[in-house]
Amino acid sequence: MMTTIKSNDSGLINGYLKYFYDIPTVCPYAVGDMAVYRQAQFGFVDELLMTAFIEAGFRRNGNSIYTMACPACGECRPIRLPVKEFKANRSQRRIIKKNQDITISTTPFAVTYEKINLLNTFFAHRFSGRDNTAESYYGTFFANTITETFEVEYRLGKELVGVAVVDIGNSWLNAVYFFFDSRRSHRHLGIFNILNMIDLCRRHDIDYLYLGYLIEPLSSMNYKAQFRPHQLLVNNAWQQP
Repeated sequence: MMTTIKSNDSGLINGYLKYFYDIPTVCPYAVGDMAVYRQAQFGFVDELLMTAFIEAGFRRNGNSIYTMACPACGECRPIRLPVKEFKANRSQRRIIKKNQDITISTTPFAVTYEKINLLNTFFAHRFSGRDNTAESYYGTFFANTITETFEVEYRLGKELVGVAVVDIGNSWLNAVYFFFDSRRSHRHLGIFNILNMIDLCRRHDIDYLYLGYLIEPLSSMNYKAQFRPHQLLVNNAWQQP
C-alpha cells in the first residue's frame, strides 16, 4: 500500500509543455523495446521553475529538461529521499566506516584531465562496447547554463576515485551523475556518495535529494530503494511505499 506524501502542483510548468517534443530511441536501460524522451531546451531556468520541473519528476541533460514518455513501459519511476527522515541501516553504516580514509571536497563544476581520465576508465570497465566518451558527457550532459551545478570529489590520498555531478536548488539536490574507480568496487562508492549527499543536504537544511529513476528490473538502478524512507512519483503524486 502506498501512502501519498505530497501532491505534485504542475501548474507552473503547464505553460511550457507545448515546447516539449518527443524523441523515440532504443531503451538505454534495455528494459523495453523503445524509449521516448520528452524534452525541451532552455537558455535559463529560474529557481522557481526549476524546482517545479524537479518536483514533477523531470531530469536535466545539458541545457535540456526531459521526462520519460515511453508508451508501453513505466519502469522508470522518479525517486527522492526526504533526507531529514533518513536513517542509515547497518550495511550503510559499515560502508561509511569502510570509507573513513576518503577525503571529500565540494568544488565548482570544472572539466579537468584527471576527471576525464577517470570517467573514460569508468566507461571502459562498466559500459564496454558502448560509444560513450568522457568528453561528450562533460560537454553535452553535465555542463549547462540553466541551473547551478557543482561537483563532489572523493580522493584516497591524492588519487581521485570518485566524482558526483550535482544540481542544487534552495530545497533540493539533484544527483545528475556519479562515476568512480571501478577497481574499488568493494568500497561501494555509489552508496557512499549518496550517504554523503544526504549529509550535505542536512548540513545545509535542504529537504530532498533527487536520485533520478528507480528501475526495479535493473540491479544498477534498483539499489536506490535501499535508502529509506524514500518516495516515488506515482500518478503525479509523491508517495512513500
